[in-house]
Amino acid sequence: MGQNNGKPVVFTDQVNLNHFRLLRVVGKGAFGKVRIVERKDTGLTFALKYIRKDEVVRSESVRNIIRERRMLEHLNHPFLCNLRYSFQDIEYLYIVVDLMNGGDLRFHISRKTFTEEAVRFWIAQLGCAVRYIHQQGIVHRDIKPDNVLLDSDGHVHLADFNVASDFTPHKPLTSKSGTLAYLAPEVYEGKGYSCEVDWWSLGVLFYECIYNKRPFEASSHDSLAQKILKGEPTFPVTNPPVSMPCLHAISSLLERNRKKRIGAIGFDTFIDNPFFRPIDFAALERKEIEPIFRPSSDKTNFDATYDLEELLLEEAPLEARARRQKPREALKDDATEQEIRAEELHKMIETLFEPFNYTTLAEQRTPAAVVVADDSTISRISNNSTTTPTSSASPQDWNRPMSNSKSSQDDQLRPTRSTTNPRSTTHSPNGSPPLPTTTITTTGSPASQRGERADYFPADGSEAGPPSFSRPMNNRRQGPQRSTSMGGGVQVVLNETGSWSDMANQSSSLIQNPNAEKPTGMLGFLSRKKGRDRSPKAKERGVLGKEGARVIISNT
Repeated sequence: MGQNNGKPVVFTDQVNLNHFRLLRVVGKGAFGKVRIVERKDTGLTFALKYIRKDEVVRSESVRNIIRERRMLEHLNHPFLCNLRYSFQDIEYLYIVVDLMNGGDLRFHISRKTFTEEAVRFWIAQLGCAVRYIHQQGIVHRDIKPDNVLLDSDGHVHLADFNVASDFTPHKPLTSKSGTLAYLAPEVYEGKGYSCEVDWWSLGVLFYECIYNKRPFEASSHDSLAQKILKGEPTFPVTNPPVSMPCLHAISSLLERNRKKRIGAIGFDTFIDNPFFRPIDFAALERKEIEPIFRPSSDKTNFDATYDLEELLLEEAPLEARARRQKPREALKDDATEQEIRAEELHKMIETLFEPFNYTTLAEQRTPAAVVVADDSTISRISNNSTTTPTSSASPQDWNRPMSNSKSSQDDQLRPTRSTTNPRSTTHSPNGSPPLPTTTITTTGSPASQRGERADYFPADGSEAGPPSFSRPMNNRRQGPQRSTSMGGGVQVVLNETGSWSDMANQSSSLIQNPNAEKPTGMLGFLSRKKGRDRSPKAKERGVLGKEGARVIISNT
């Protein structure tokens, strides 16, 4: 793959690209690509994210990259893509994380329809990951199927902390960072938000896993923002139907009032929701519960076009390069303001993007210093200017993360933290080494497990505490109810049991009789075969059928 093999590799040196064999490309981001790599000395496989420095400087995203690297160093959880190495050379920044052979969630839900049980397993594990990063004082801000990776066993892992931010209680964030369709209403309101936005994004992802569409769609950014601000998602009638506990869980995450949103007001409100109540979350975090869906080991779970692009279109394929040993050439006296700015950011990268090696972590770890990307930092790095770095990246489409957080407090590099969980250096059968799990303290049954509640909402003058969501609906077991509305129509009240589709099947005005007579004769072959109106039988555990198997009958 174009690597320089002229000199013998010394593995005791600081980690560099020569320590790895470059395998196939499995992903592509805004500034670089992700490929599978293998350590030459141990044979362990990892995912290598390589980011072109010039692109990062051009988009003024330097602080985002440095912040992501520093956050990952101090995160350590079984449902995250944990950092293993980081280094740089003349052209690229490198971040090496655990390899997830199962592909991302977007890859799978765009090809298959999954059962509620499989989706529940994913959302429960992601809920544990969200709880953990919030306990570390980090809000992700870009939870979506593209950033959720499956390992070879079927466990999910939250990835991509590029727009994540540190947060402090009672000090709200204000920047509109993330992917537009997954942003919470409070982000669009512009009055400040905190970690509760991640639970909303998890609800959007949850909805998408069930319906294979987003809860809020529009033809323009402004229209999309208005729909999200209104916060009234529709729940289509489907065949087979979506259960009422599942609908209740989705709507509880997509709760516009963040002081009533499950997860946001305490992890206990999430694990005690009727849909998640059967799960033993302590065993879940220890990975003692078998995943419902397991990615195929016989087929690739990645888009092959990324590898073809590398082979056919890349002008300078990735290869081992020596780290720059001498300083960059001095700027000319007539250098433009843009050239001066670029030089500052390159020096900032050289200084603040530090190397990392998880195998020597125990000896190297010391309390991290406070690093803030402000005028004082720039002046220490560069003598050319005192201009404060800003981030002006804007989205090219709604699927890409966006950040227009110039001069906002959450775009600064905050004090980093040390984790209480030591990293393991033992090796796992999957290639990447495992990590010790963080268990949830249990007292009795799984439903009695509670997470720590923290009030991270921006101060609004209200002293009233949030309502309790503990065991919220124990006595509501009756099905949906119908009554005549004031306008003469039918008013439907949905409870925890039943489903929209069950209601539809009782009303000829909502759904056509599926057993209606079908055409016969010469044109009979054009009609669907008997039974085709129902979803195909699952051939894989956790799979309902191909994409579209949960047929949307009507949008209510």
